[in-house]
Amino acid sequence: MTESSYIPGMNSLSINKPNSETRVIVAMSGGVDSSVTAAMMADEGYDVVGVTLQLYDHGAALAKKGACCAGQDIRDARRVADMIGIPHYVLDYENRFKEEVIDDFADSYLRGETPIPCVRCNQTVKFRDLLATARDLDGDVLVTGHYVRRVAGEKGAELHRAKDAEKDQSYFLFATTREQLEFLRFPLGGLDKSETRVMAERYNLPVADKPDSQDICFVPNGNYAELVEKLRPGACDPGDILHVDGRVVGQHDGIIRFTVGQRRGLGVSSADPLYVVRVDPSSRQVIVGPRSALLQSRISVAELNWLGDDELPDDGLPVEIKIRSASKPSAARLFAHENRRFSVISDEPLDSVAPGQACVFYQGDRVLGGGWILREQPLESVA
Repeated sequence: MTESSYIPGMNSLSINKPNSETRVIVAMSGGVDSSVTAAMMADEGYDVVGVTLQLYDHGAALAKKGACCAGQDIRDARRVADMIGIPHYVLDYENRFKEEVIDDFADSYLRGETPIPCVRCNQTVKFRDLLATARDLDGDVLVTGHYVRRVAGEKGAELHRAKDAEKDQSYFLFATTREQLEFLRFPLGGLDKSETRVMAERYNLPVADKPDSQDICFVPNGNYAELVEKLRPGACDPGDILHVDGRVVGQHDGIIRFTVGQRRGLGVSSADPLYVVRVDPSSRQVIVGPRSALLQSRISVAELNWLGDDELPDDGLPVEIKIRSASKPSAARLFAHENRRFSVISDEPLDSVAPGQACVFYQGDRVLGGGWILREQPLESVA
C-alpha cells in the first residue's frame, strides 16, 4: 500500500481511476530511493513517466562522489527508466536552480546565516516548478522518493514523519504547501531504508548498491566558502573576532567561514573552549564565547508555512520543535504576532540556534509547518 490512509474505491494513490489510467509523474534523481519508487509505480500498473532535472554543470558534478541531479545520476535514471519500461525526460532547470538555490545559498552566508539549500530546492525547483511541469504532462500525481508520509486527514492531506526515523525527511519538507500535498505522493514513507534496498535488488535495478547522496550536491569539492567567494567577490573580506565581553581576540578571513555553534577552526587561542555565538555581517565581526552563551529559549521565525487545521490561539500553541534536521524534538509554545511574525518559547534552553536554519513544528508525528529562524533578537512580548 503506497498511501498512508487507503480510501475504499480508490487506487493505492487515492485516485478514483484504474491504475492503468492514472498518470504518475515520478521525480527520478538517479538514486536508489527514486528508482525504487518508479519501479513500484510501474509494477502496480500505473501510467508512469520518469522526469529527471539537470540542476547544475555535469562536469563539476562528476568530480563529486554522491552528488545528485547531474552527470552520472542522469544516466543512471535513464538506465532505470529503460529497464522498467517507462518514458523518461531530462529537463534543464539549471538556470532556475542557480537563481533559486545557489544564489540564495551564497546570499544567505553573506547575511551571516547558515542556509539549508535542500529546503529551498524542495520549496522552489522541485515542489513548485516540477509540480507545475507534472501538471503540464497531464499527471494525476507527482511521486517522489522522499521519506515522509502523506496522510489523508479530516481537513485535507497532512504531512507526517516517515516510519524510518533515521531517514525521515520531514524537516526538509516543512515548506510544502497544502495545495502541493494534494498532488504529491511519497510511497517510501512507510518503509525502512533496508526495505528499500531489498526492493531495489528484487527489481534488479542497476543502482541497487549505489550509495546515498551526501553533503551539498552542487559543491563538487566540499569547499562551500570557495564557491560563495566565486559567486560573491569580497565575501571573504577580513574582520575581527570578538569575545562576548567585547575583547578583540583574533582576526578572520571571511564571515562566510563561520556558523553559530562552531567550535573548530576559529583560529583563536583560549584556555577555555570558545564557540561562535553570533555573526554580524554589517560589521564583519564574528562573536565568540563560552557554550553557555549559545543557550536561548526564544526564537523569532518568519515566512511561516502552516499545515495545521486551525489558526494559532492567542495564548499560543503547544508544539514540539526541531531547529536542525538531526536534533531531537523539544517541547515549546508557538505564538503569532502582527505582520506575519511568529515566536517560539521552548520549555528548555536550546543550543546553537542558527539564523537561516528552519524551525519546524510537530504534534506527534504530524508536521504542523515551519519557518526560517531570524538573526535579530526574539520579540520581547509574546502575549
